Amino acid sequence: MNQRKTILSASILTALLLSGPALAQDNGTAQGAQQNDAQSTSSQRAAKKHIQELQAVTVVGIRDSEAESLNLKRDSNAQMEVVTAEDIGKLPAKNVADTLQRLPGVNISTSSAGEGGFDESDRVSLRGTAPSMTQTLINGHNVGTGDWFVLNQTATVGRSVSYSLLPSEIVSEVKVYKSSEAKLVEGGSAGTVDIITRKPLEYSKPFTAQASIGGVYADLPGKTKPQFSGMFNWKNDDNTFGVMAQAFYEERSLQRNGQEILGLNQLQATDPIVMAHPDLNGVYYPSLLGAVYFTQERKRKGGSVDIQWKAADNLTFNLNGFYSKLEANNYNRNYMIWGNHFVPGATNLNPGYIVQNNTLTQASFAPSADGTNYGIYDMIARKASSQTQYLTLDADWNVNDNLAFNFQVGTTTGKGNSPRQDVLEMNTSPNTGAAWGFRGTGQPANWMLGSDNSSPAASGATANWIFGEGGIHTKDKENWGKIDGSLYYDDGTLSSLDFGVRYADHTRENPSAFAQGAAAGFADPANFPQGFQHYPGDFGSSLGGSFPTNIWYYSASDLAAYDAKYASRGPDRLYPNDIYKVNEKDSAAYLQANFQGDNWSGNLGVRYVHTKEAIGYSSNTPQEDKVVGPIMGSAFFPTGWYFNTYDHSYGKFLPSANLKINVADNLLARFAASQTLTRPDYSAMAGTVSLDDLGHTGSGGNPKLKPLLATNVSAALEWYFAPRGLLSASVFRMNLKNYVNFSHQNRTYKDMQASQNGPDVYSTYDVSIPSNTDGKVKGVELNYQQPIGKYFGMAMNYTYASGHASNDEPLQGTSKKTGNASAYFENDKFNARISYTYRSSYYAGPDRGGFFYMAGTGYLSMSLGYNVNEWMSLSLDAMNLNNPTLRYYVKGDDYGVQPRSFYTNGRQYYLTARFKF
Repeated sequence: MNQRKTILSASILTALLLSGPALAQDNGTAQGAQQNDAQSTSSQRAAKKHIQELQAVTVVGIRDSEAESLNLKRDSNAQMEVVTAEDIGKLPAKNVADTLQRLPGVNISTSSAGEGGFDESDRVSLRGTAPSMTQTLINGHNVGTGDWFVLNQTATVGRSVSYSLLPSEIVSEVKVYKSSEAKLVEGGSAGTVDIITRKPLEYSKPFTAQASIGGVYADLPGKTKPQFSGMFNWKNDDNTFGVMAQAFYEERSLQRNGQEILGLNQLQATDPIVMAHPDLNGVYYPSLLGAVYFTQERKRKGGSVDIQWKAADNLTFNLNGFYSKLEANNYNRNYMIWGNHFVPGATNLNPGYIVQNNTLTQASFAPSADGTNYGIYDMIARKASSQTQYLTLDADWNVNDNLAFNFQVGTTTGKGNSPRQDVLEMNTSPNTGAAWGFRGTGQPANWMLGSDNSSPAASGATANWIFGEGGIHTKDKENWGKIDGSLYYDDGTLSSLDFGVRYADHTRENPSAFAQGAAAGFADPANFPQGFQHYPGDFGSSLGGSFPTNIWYYSASDLAAYDAKYASRGPDRLYPNDIYKVNEKDSAAYLQANFQGDNWSGNLGVRYVHTKEAIGYSSNTPQEDKVVGPIMGSAFFPTGWYFNTYDHSYGKFLPSANLKINVADNLLARFAASQTLTRPDYSAMAGTVSLDDLGHTGSGGNPKLKPLLATNVSAALEWYFAPRGLLSASVFRMNLKNYVNFSHQNRTYKDMQASQNGPDVYSTYDVSIPSNTDGKVKGVELNYQQPIGKYFGMAMNYTYASGHASNDEPLQGTSKKTGNASAYFENDKFNARISYTYRSSYYAGPDRGGFFYMAGTGYLSMSLGYNVNEWMSLSLDAMNLNNPTLRYYVKGDDYGVQPRSFYTNGRQYYLTARFKF
């Protein structure tokens, strides 16, 4: 494989033809394709004294792609990792996050907040930090994002991008920056992920077409769904005009079996159970303990178009558009012990109960005759979707041999939609008693209700309420323009100057929402759906423990028909608590000097950022000088509600420096220092209040949050002992100022569940409120890649990170230990790769009054490939082969460590045939 030569101020984007999970690779690559490390289309480097020609590089397999990725990493002045398109094609990867999880210092999560994990990677974070501290770019620009889960559309889930919208088919290469440069768009305090897409003029042939046809089998639901993708690329013989179009359509069935313990409540001295058992005073007990059956049908569809026109030898235009939509309709059924309904007033607690860590971890309650409902059952079918799109226009202009410009304008929009939820909440198990026994955080609890749960009648089901928010259409939109320039020098240590300006107008909002209630007739058993189904026969078998199975439920279609008649969704159900709007106007200018010497290179720069914010949120009384109201018409605010706007602005200088020293022919030392900025999460600022009426917990916002400033230092030593071999070690430290953490406050709100059958009831809720504090993260990364003989190879990496906020509170996203190991085989006909990833426990965020953690989890995946001939290949990818149990727990000062939830999502198998022409 021909080696590329070093280019100091810009890295070279090799023109690869994707051999991703849905597309096969064309072995031909264009010669001379180049791209700036930080931007989508860089100025072509024309000055001969500054630019060395790119030799022809043909990447044909795993081994060559490993070498190509290492070459790009080695040539960069910044500390970074690179994954190329061919490497992605030989990985068990179905979206970009799957691709990145094997890199050192990279963590992935399969959910964005407290909804629990699923079977597909969704969020990416770097070096033991929260996903919102990692900036995700596509071709150097921001991308609007959206979430499909209703609570994440309005709650504090951050600025992070949902990778479930980004299929790996779009990728040419992915660059992960672990040190900052002035020319990088601000926002990634921990680092930046830049996803580089392909361009028409990068292809060596005038016409290229690719297609893939396949299916995915998920073993838990036992269903197979289709997967399709296609791409064609055409360019003229003069290589001055080209068009590329690609499309993808992917369906997938998802089933998640689980157990959830939704909150812990504290017993009071005046509770009857405490009067009978004084030793229980101040003890915590489970509010809700349920058997959860979640199903979802996902459809991801979209595509991209790219048009390139080389209008002159020194002027090229590029128009690039991308669209992706994820339809994610889902149905969640949760059959629960209703602890906070009967425990405080219970007089039928049997002897033998156990209290551990001030928590009632084992208890049984005898049957009663007072009509008490010991169970409650939530059936929630949701219409849901998310999407992202962008459109950019670039112009690359080489003014002369020493001056080049890139001009770009663009727009991007992300959406998260929950038009409605079809819900029925039912009381169950009257007079039956109940029992539970915790088994620590490693195993689900044993629990039971005294009733038969195989039918509505046997379980004693009666209607309790219809709840749920709808009409939610969250929008994340940005319009921007920028100018980047490079000035090259013929001689001396200063090789070039990069400079530029950027302006962006960003809005994140949810303009409307309703919270449905129950209409007349909803509780009449004659109006209930007549038929019912059951949880699958193997429900919970892989979780372990003893808890209800064979549970009845109404179908999603029957539930929708019932709610269409008996759910109250009129104008008076307007729910202002979910309405917010944040507008940011961001301006930036930067200057970066690039240096080189005989055995060293580096850069030194500064970026100035100015942000003007207008943060709008609702309240029941005026909170700001700029306020609209009272606004009448909502049943939740009979005397009217107010929409407040808080204006805020700030400016920051962000310096950065990178130094690379060639200690020996194959030994590099790197040093980096920078100050980086991450703006607070939109929803954390916007003050949305989300309440749980059963557990009396909630979350709110704080419009006066300050931006996070991180002071970063890092050093690395890299030994490239073979063309595909690397042994490296890195150390890093981040001092975080104005880190956003959460504190708990008691606030009074209208209790909708308690107010349903009588006068308004106002209850005290334990609400999590974001606030600024400080924090630190430090750690070590070790990386080893080794070719073994002609056909084999292996890679291993390990990251240790230690992080905490002020007062020794946990830092979100910090896993102390992350490790990856993979091995591969490849010859002309066959290729195989097996990978294992492990991430130790980490704090995922506040949840129902406690600190919510995910326990350490490992994932085993595999990819097999066979080249039938030059134009056809077959592959089999297997994800989550070890069927991991996702375990979550909570920590609290008053109750120690207690279990929170357990989930299994099963295994997924992808069989794909790829064609190229």
